[in-house]
Amino acid sequence: MQRVTAQLVAGLLAAVLSLLSEQCWADGGGPSVAERVIWAVNAGGEAHTDMHGIHFKKDPLEGKIGKASDYGVRLPILRSSPEDQILYQTERYNEDTFGYDIPIREEGDYILVMKYAEVYFAQSQQKVFDVRLNGHMVVKDLDIFERVGHSTAHDEIVPFSIRRGKLSVQGEVSTFNGKLTVEFVKGYYDNPKVCALYVMKGTLEDVPKLQPHPGIDERKVEEEEEEEEDSEGGEEGGKKKVPTGSKYRVQSGPRTPNPYAADNSSLMFPILVAFGVFIPTLFCLCRL
Repeated sequence: MQRVTAQLVAGLLAAVLSLLSEQCWADGGGPSVAERVIWAVNAGGEAHTDMHGIHFKKDPLEGKIGKASDYGVRLPILRSSPEDQILYQTERYNEDTFGYDIPIREEGDYILVMKYAEVYFAQSQQKVFDVRLNGHMVVKDLDIFERVGHSTAHDEIVPFSIRRGKLSVQGEVSTFNGKLTVEFVKGYYDNPKVCALYVMKGTLEDVPKLQPHPGIDERKVEEEEEEEEDSEGGEEGGKKKVPTGSKYRVQSGPRTPNPYAADNSSLMFPILVAFGVFIPTLFCLCRL
């Protein structure tokens, strides 16, 4: 009898724990960001655990492909917390296309996050490259300086999914064999690089956000507000749509009439006088 009672109590405890775990999941108490991450590397640097608990391993390509650089450690990196700036201060670059192989064993929705900061060049069109994911072009003509400026953190975020042996990314599908290959593709301007990268399970909403960028974020807000104003104006009785940026433009006044487009009758008067003098003179000369 005691054995039966103990089994019943154990079953009830298991059921209660299961219900509690389901309730926690429903209340947003699911796995943390660190628990969602399946692979993370600090490119060109040592192992590091960031403020979210993500453990970035030491670069596995050290001594194999490309070159590691810590040139950025002398610079403070904007948009990044002080304890995690090292993830943007070190990097791996190569004079040709290079990449990382990431094993993925489970199906589901994933996010690839690539961390960058331009710590060398001080203008755009100096370092431009592409990023491929299992042959799919997921980032085209990445110019870090053009995106955010100098010594400023920038994350490229690429969602993808794996289901029934297929990789789906940005509307393209290919066969998946258990290995995700991230390639940084050599372009016309300097060498491809990456500072850090990781893969996590989840959606875009699960990815930790960088600190706001004053210039870029304010400009985006202004553009969004202008777009909303334009859309509202189009709905209210057909107001004329104002092009983006026109409120900063100085409008010219009414056009001045073109003096050369006026009536040409005044120009004909000297010609008529000349003919009036020329014809009698010619007649007199002929009489002589």
